[in-house]
Parts: sequence; structure tokens; C-alpha cells
Amino acid sequence: MDIRVTAEAFDFAAEAQGFSGRLEASGAVVTFSGIVRDNADGTLERMEIEHYPGMTEKALAGIAEQACGRWALEDVLVIHRHGAMRVGETIMMVATASRHRKDAFEAAEFLMDYLKSRAPFWKKEVTSGEGGAWVDAREVDEEALGRWLE
Repeated sequence: MDIRVTAEAFDFAAEAQGFSGRLEASGAVVTFSGIVRDNADGTLERMEIEHYPGMTEKALAGIAEQACGRWALEDVLVIHRHGAMRVGETIMMVATASRHRKDAFEAAEFLMDYLKSRAPFWKKEVTSGEGGAWVDAREVDEEALGRWLE
């Protein structure tokens, strides 16, 4: 299990290749990356993500351990950035590996849903002309996570 919270940009392809290269028994690898997208009116200048060092890594490791307990996974990778990021930059990456695709897909979705709605990150959208506004949790993200809590 590899959990990283970093201000540095990372190479998604290199991370995916490194993850796959250390596997021994998996027949399925699922990867996902989250990318900063512009807002509906095209005014997003940057996304600023804050976190509490130590607490965030502990929370991410805990949810990754839950995933390993629910699905038959060989390995898990979670990388999440903090700091200022522009439109098009990669915010996060999840990779899961399992002998079979169903476990890898479901575990990846579980981790992504958690990261979107419950991980201890605070996001601010900074737009041209209006300054910044903290991003509130969205109901659709809570609903997505809810399917794993039932």
C-alpha cells in the first residue's frame, strides 16, 4: 500500500507503470486520475487544496485499509496533491490491483468516492474577478459514497 500527499506534480504514466511493475499475482489493475476542470463559466484561475499533514495521510491509509479488507486486493496506490493547481493539472490518482477485475474496479470506485466526499482536504476555487470561494460538499458525491455505507 502506497499513500502519498504531496504538493509536487507527478507523472501519472510513470506511477501506473511503477505500480503495475511491482505486482506478482494480479490479473487486473484499475487506475483513475482526477484533473482540475474549469468551472461552468470558464473563469477558474486555480484550485487551492489545503490539508493537515499527518491527519490526512492517516485518514487515507485508513480508507485504503478498509478497501483491502472489503476486496481481495494485492496493492493500492493513492496520491493526492495539495497547494495551488491550474486547470488541466492532475489532482489525484488511485490505483488498485487484484486477481480479478471486479474487486479492482469496486475498490477503486470506493476509494474515489471517499476521496471526493470525505477525505480531509479543503478546496478553494479562485476565479478571475471574484476572488476565491470554498467548495462545499455536493449531494451527488455523498450519494455516491452512500452506496458503500449500506
